[in-house]
Amino acid sequence: MKATERVRLGRTEVEVTRLGFGLAPIGGLFTPVGDEIARATVEAAWNLGLRYFDTAPLYGCGLSERRAGAVLSGKPREEFTLSTKVGRLLVPGGAPEQEFWAESSDLSPVFDFSYDGVLRSHAESLQRLGLDRVDIAHIHDPDHHFDEAVSGAYPALAELRARGDIGAVSAGMNQAELLVDFARAGDFDCFMLAGRYTLLDQSGSTELLPLCLEKGMSVLAAGVYNSGVLADPKLGAHYDYVPAERSLIDRALAIRTVCERHGVPLRAAAIQFPLGHPAIAGVVVGARDPEQITDNMEMFEWEIPGAMWADLKKDGLLPEEVPTP
Repeated sequence: MKATERVRLGRTEVEVTRLGFGLAPIGGLFTPVGDEIARATVEAAWNLGLRYFDTAPLYGCGLSERRAGAVLSGKPREEFTLSTKVGRLLVPGGAPEQEFWAESSDLSPVFDFSYDGVLRSHAESLQRLGLDRVDIAHIHDPDHHFDEAVSGAYPALAELRARGDIGAVSAGMNQAELLVDFARAGDFDCFMLAGRYTLLDQSGSTELLPLCLEKGMSVLAAGVYNSGVLADPKLGAHYDYVPAERSLIDRALAIRTVCERHGVPLRAAAIQFPLGHPAIAGVVVGARDPEQITDNMEMFEWEIPGAMWADLKKDGLLPEEVPTP
């Protein structure tokens, strides 16, 4: 499968490349990036042929959107697909240190899944991006705000879709269970599922992915490295944004050993695994510099023998029933 192959999301006209570029790292996730490296990274993704970019107001408290827009606003708008998120407004009064974000900001995020808050969030994102539209809007991490998201955020996005201001309505979460509830509560086009359909965690396949297939919805798999432990399993590696437990590191190391027997980098197995499931339209992977985005592309297109997947199942490192590429 080619990283630059395009696939349509659900029943919409929106298309994404099979490999999407997640823009959280260029917002200064964990370590600073700076404007120059961020620009070079987005340009590198473009030059490689990637045409799906995903950002959010939360990422660097607006930094990611501004840095992405600085490049993408100069590209032919019909050639790329862009998603951002709603559910957090950025308000004045930034703290010197913000959770996960290493670069200072004069803004702070506050949850707001109300109808008016979502329309405001959308408008402010367009302003930061320097663009007149985004293609996909994700309701962002509404874990403790389901009722407000269903009664406020969803109707606002549905209205934007009906007006043609966005092409697809989605929700993006680090859990599968609540996405099941969203799928049953509204007319969603797709979901972004982070970290719950990976080599280490296939919980998304229990109910969510079959339901999405039934409803004709596409799923974008994000967090395929589970915050880093599947990219480089070692002490101090992150899992779900916090240091990984030893048992998870050991499991990732065991998976890597099997991969290496077949001449396959662990990163390649991690980035390609979700695409074995028919509900998964593409994967979205972050990068903080041109070298990382180039590596993502190489790992996505690395040739993996079927025997490697069979050995992972034989060694009990993947369940027998999960589909593989």
